[in-house]
Parts: sequence; structure tokens; C-alpha cells
Amino acid sequence: VVARATEYLARHGVESPRETAEALLQYFLKTDRAGLYARTDGLDTRTAKLFGRALCQRCHGVPLQYLTGEQQFRDLVLGVAPGVFVPRPETEALVERAVETLDGRRAPVVVDVGTGTGAVALAIKRARPDAAAIATDLSEEAVAVARANASRLALEVEVLHGDLLDPLPADRRGTVDLVASNPPYVTEEEYADLPAEVRAEPYQALVGGTGVHRRLAGEAPSWLRPGGWLVMEIGALQGSEVADLLADRFDDVEVLPDLAGRDRVVRGRARG
Repeated sequence: VVARATEYLARHGVESPRETAEALLQYFLKTDRAGLYARTDGLDTRTAKLFGRALCQRCHGVPLQYLTGEQQFRDLVLGVAPGVFVPRPETEALVERAVETLDGRRAPVVVDVGTGTGAVALAIKRARPDAAAIATDLSEEAVAVARANASRLALEVEVLHGDLLDPLPADRRGTVDLVASNPPYVTEEEYADLPAEVRAEPYQALVGGTGVHRRLAGEAPSWLRPGGWLVMEIGALQGSEVADLLADRFDDVEVLPDLAGRDRVVRGRARG
């Protein structure tokens, strides 16, 4: 079954066809890879139909994560859903660089802007259980998914609906230790060349260039305590531009790479 499914996916140009076939079959059989290859029974009719339908959807550009309903991010398994951005492995670099800024801070206040599934806020909360973690998103669908993930993972993250930092309670102004964000940074030109499966994700979670970076550079200082940090993910060619946006209001501005060596994160420390 895996071999036939792999051949079918490959004919339709699906990336990593065997891994995709295995992942889908594991999902429908509720097993892992070892269990899949140790199995001696065939598929019952219902499972075969569900598997076949999922293969067809995948060939038409539906992301694998929307079909299985989950995505691994660091040590978390996150629920995902159509209409919500799927977290990427490269965003783990954002989490690592954000957590670094909390060294030596007790019970820090952390805000994740544009949280999507809650990946960044939940990963930071897992790394720093003492943190007061707040997440915001303009998408009601994303807020619902992030809240469900926080509940299922038993991680206390407050998820608020609204634009950037606007949903934060007024008494948080000037008390935040970290504002982290993976904003939409794909440009209009880049969007046109993205694979169909990526364009199946919400447009507003993908496309924005450096617009949100600019807004956060202007708005974050009034929420950050002196010495607090703004940490943002960027496109590989946006490092210098985003660093310049922070230069007037932040100290220690850095452009930092991901594991592949591409510029991935810009961060700066709020002035006192």
C-alpha cells in the first residue's frame, strides 16, 4: 500500500512522496512507523477510502498537516486546522533566540504576536514555566486553535483576539520582558512563486513584507520594560532592512541566522 501510494504521489509531483504516504497511513491506522511496517493485516474498506481521499487531496495541494491535523514543533505536537498557518521548523530559531533573552529574568512577561497555532508562545512557556505568557492573533480561527493547543498541552498561555499588541491589558504597559513574533513576511512577488500547498494556507498569515516588523518596532517600546527585547522572524533577505527599523529605538540590534546559515531573526533591546 505504501509503495503504490508513493508512486501515485510521485506521479503528481508531491514532495517527499514516501514520507507523505507513510505519515498519512500512520495517521489513519493510529500507529507509528514501526507499527506500520510490522503490520500484517490489510486495510479495511473505510480506512482504504479515507486514505485514498487524503492522497487525492494531497495531490491537489492540501498541506499534509491539514490532513493529519497536527504538526511537530520542537518537543510539542500541535493541532492545526485549515485557515491557520502551519508552524515551520525554521521558526524554532526564533524560539531559541527569544528564550536566550530571558536568561537571568525571574517570572518574565512574554507576548507572542500573531501566534497562529500558539507554537512560539507554547514553546517558550515549555522552556520557561515561570513565564507569564500571552499570545495574540487577528484571526479568530487561530485564537481557537491556539487555545485548544494550550489546553491539550496543559500549558498556561492566555490567548487574546486582536491586532498585534492592541489586545493587551493596559496594566501590562511597560512591564513586558519579551515581545516575540513570526509575522507574515512573504512579499507579493514571492507569493506568486510559492508551491500550491503553501498558498493553501491563509494569505494574511503569509504576505506582508516588512510591514508588521515596522509596526512592532514602533509599538513595542511602550509595552516593554527597560531592557526588554523585541525578537522577530524575518525573510532571508530582510535582515538589514528590519535591523534599520529597530536602530532608532533599540540597542544591541542583531541579525541572527538559522541552522542553515540564512538570516532568520532580528532582535533588539529596549532603551531605558
